Amino acid sequence: MIRTVLGDLDPAEFGVCDAHDHLFLRSPRLPGEELDDPAAAERVLRDFAAAGGRALVQWTPYGMGRGAADLPGLSRATGVHLVAATGLHQAVHYEPELLAGLYEGLAELFTAELTTGLRDAPAGVRAGLIKVAGDYHGLGPHTRRVMAAAAEAHHATGAPIAVHHELGTAAPDVLDLLCGQYGVPAHRVILGHLNRLPDLRLHRHLAGSGAYLALDGPSRAHHATDHHLFDTVAALVEAGHADRLLLGGDTTTRTARHSPGPTHLLTSVGPRLDREFGPGLSRRLLVTNPAEALAVPRSAA
Repeated sequence: MIRTVLGDLDPAEFGVCDAHDHLFLRSPRLPGEELDDPAAAERVLRDFAAAGGRALVQWTPYGMGRGAADLPGLSRATGVHLVAATGLHQAVHYEPELLAGLYEGLAELFTAELTTGLRDAPAGVRAGLIKVAGDYHGLGPHTRRVMAAAAEAHHATGAPIAVHHELGTAAPDVLDLLCGQYGVPAHRVILGHLNRLPDLRLHRHLAGSGAYLALDGPSRAHHATDHHLFDTVAALVEAGHADRLLLGGDTTTRTARHSPGPTHLLTSVGPRLDREFGPGLSRRLLVTNPAEALAVPRSAA
């Protein structure tokens, strides 16, 4: 099953999915760029649904204004399945006082939000994945602490772990830590932002590990992801890794919301995938792969 904000769902019902995006987000690093408007979020979802979208995975973790109280109503109003995240981002996205009060019980917090309910949501609204973050070309003390807790919560629930990679870096370090040291199966890890580092040899190596690669952010202003998205897809498809790829819009700021957004995945990226690589690839990347990446055994959750 896939755990959505409205309850557990058969993966066969999940449908066309934006596998990495944000309807709500707040960070002290982005003053004035908060995503905090439920009406704007509803417009995004209605446009996405009108283009054929059926599911959206919000990677906004604990303490970053994830709009948890609004997510169930938005899902009901628009018919779009929503998956919420627990977890923590990089330390720079939080006030130090908040982190100081969380560190001792992180694994318990993540597990409770996956099994009982999000702290800032109506009763019974649960997370469906754990969001964590690497650092630029490495993993610092905060990151290691959070990933240890994420691994513990994964082992308690089976939930997938989604990883922010700063400019696409440090993915091998993440797999060494989560999979090598803490025993998380690679196919339970989603590596985000890898198209920000167009290292095709590295991408093939990571896909070969069994992890999922989230190619997110196409057509975001001031990001070069459009320039090499299809070369990245081509290299991975030709290497036999089409089943490891996910696509997402990754809208993180109020300004970015004026870009094409998640509908771009369906109206532009998907059709071009099928033209260039043959019919069916867009369904693999937008339907089949996200359902497999997010599904967990009912017994585990």
